[in-house]
Amino acid sequence: MQQPTSKKYEIVKDDTVKTWGGRTLFRIRALVDIAAMSISAGDLGGYIEREENLSQVYGDAWVSGNARVSGNARVSGNAQVSGDARVYGNARVYGNARVYGNARVSGDARVYGNAQVSGNARVSGDARVYGNAQVYGNARVSGDARVYGNARVYGNARVYGNARVSGDARVYGNAQVSGNARVSGDARVYGNAQVYGNARVSGDARVYGNARVYGNARVYGNARVSGDARVYGNAQVSGDARVSGDARVYGDAWVYRPNHLGWFSCVGSENGTLCWFIQKDRGVRVSRGCFAGSLEEFGEAVDERHGDGPDGQQYRLLIKFIELRAAEALKDFHAEDAPAPAEAA
Repeated sequence: MQQPTSKKYEIVKDDTVKTWGGRTLFRIRALVDIAAMSISAGDLGGYIEREENLSQVYGDAWVSGNARVSGNARVSGNAQVSGDARVYGNARVYGNARVYGNARVSGDARVYGNAQVSGNARVSGDARVYGNAQVYGNARVSGDARVYGNARVYGNARVYGNARVSGDARVYGNAQVSGNARVSGDARVYGNAQVYGNARVSGDARVYGNARVYGNARVYGNARVSGDARVYGNAQVSGDARVSGDARVYGDAWVYRPNHLGWFSCVGSENGTLCWFIQKDRGVRVSRGCFAGSLEEFGEAVDERHGDGPDGQQYRLLIKFIELRAAEALKDFHAEDAPAPAEAA
């Protein structure tokens, strides 16, 4: 690290580039060796608008290649901005952070610690990427979102709003995490999945396909939510539970084993999906189309609408199956036996 009394670079006045907004940026040239960056005195660096963009006397921070830092943005500490990266607006890159490739950091965003932003990734708004987190590919982190710990956000994933991705979590593919949602632990959210509202996905849980987890729902343990499934309300899906297909799990659902829920596709006159699950109070909840209620209420609705017709007979067979299946599951069902989620900070 250089002594605070010696400047480490100079601005090359005759080597400039223009930004899309018409700002003039100047290339920098090292005045001293910066061993930590493998920079020798006389080496050319990237472009800055003014000295305030790159710490001059404190730390080993450096801008190299065709990278550009402009506006009120600042690179300090031992941070590196390289390749064709852009840092602008009021953004800050510091600590041992690295921004490279075609990455963009803008707005009031902060990238620090040992974090890395690369590829075509974008970090904007008031977003924060820190710790050992990595954002890369075509990923976007914006709003007040936070990505930290050892988390990875990549592919075409989006993390925005007040969302948090932490621990060893991974968000990738075309997945979206937004609102006040939290993804933590070793959880994975990928494919076209969405997690939003106040939802939490943690532990070794997986949410993928076109699945949606939202409201105050919790998915944790080794649970899997996939296909076109929806988990919402105050539902908790944990343990080894699997929710897939067109299943809907909601309300006060308390599902921690595979036999705590089930669904039947292509039933009734509309060829829809009939879904059932166990609730925290040991009740059995059923949904079919616009109907949502207890198993007993569903039976009454079937009698009223379908009578002894073919659809009514088929539904009553399914109701009997659900009664048998749920009775077996409830023999050892105790809400307190469900594994407790490890909530993210």
